[in-house]
Amino acid sequence: MSDTTRLKVHGEAENEVHDPSSFTDLGRCVVTPIAIFPEETALGVVSTLSSVVSQGHARQENHRRDSDGIVRAQVFEEGDVFMTAAPFDGFSADRYLMDFYDVQERDICSRMHFHTGMRFVRMMTGPDTQIRVSALSPLRVAKAPGGSMALHQFEDEHPRSDPAQPATTRYNLVVPPCAWVDMQIPRGTAHQFNAMGPNAVIDTIHPEESIEIFRERIGKINMMAQTVFLEQEQPPSESCVIPGLARA
Repeated sequence: MSDTTRLKVHGEAENEVHDPSSFTDLGRCVVTPIAIFPEETALGVVSTLSSVVSQGHARQENHRRDSDGIVRAQVFEEGDVFMTAAPFDGFSADRYLMDFYDVQERDICSRMHFHTGMRFVRMMTGPDTQIRVSALSPLRVAKAPGGSMALHQFEDEHPRSDPAQPATTRYNLVVPPCAWVDMQIPRGTAHQFNAMGPNAVIDTIHPEESIEIFRERIGKINMMAQTVFLEQEQPPSESCVIPGLARA
C-alpha cells in the first residue's frame, strides 16, 4: 500500500501533532439537527447513556486489552469513552459512547484534531447543557425531513500557540439544551467538541475502524492512535466557551 494513503507519520503514536499552518481539510463536516426533547425526556436519555459509560469504566477488565486486542474503556480529551460494539471480520465499524466533561468545570478545552477515518457522531444534550462544535472549514447544516431546529453559528479566530503562525478562521455552531444533533465527519477533516454543562453524551460510529488499522499501519485497535492533533497543548476554557454563556 502506498504511503500517500496514510494520514499519520507514526501509526502507533497516541499524541501525534501536525503543523496547522500546512493542514488542509480533506472534506467538510455536515450537521443535521434532529429534534428537541422535553427536559425530563432529554435528561433520562443522556443520564442513562452516561451511566453505561461509567459502569463500563468501573470494571477493571475493560481497561485491559481483551482477546481481540481491544481496550473498551478509554479516556479522551472531551470525556470518558466506552466501546459498546466492536468490529469483527466482515464488519469494519464499531460504536462508542462518550460522557462529556464540562469544560467550565475543568477549565480546559479539547484540542482541534482530525481522524484517520470517517466518523458519524450523534450529540445529545440534557437541561442546562450546550455543546460547541468547531471546525476549520465552514460547517454545512442539512435540514432533516420535518426538522425545524435552528442552530446558532458564528466565526472566530482559532487560538494560536505560536504568534508567528497566520491567523485561522474557526467555524462554530451550538447544540442547544435537550437536543439531538447528528454530524458526519469525513476522514482527515478537523473538528473540535466542547460541552458546557453536566449533561451531554455522544453516540459515535466509526465505519472504517478496522480498515484504518491496516491503512495507518497500527498494530491494534487504539482510538487515540487514530486521532491527529493540530495543537500541542489543551487550551484553557476561555478559548472554547460559548460567547455570552455565563460561567456555571
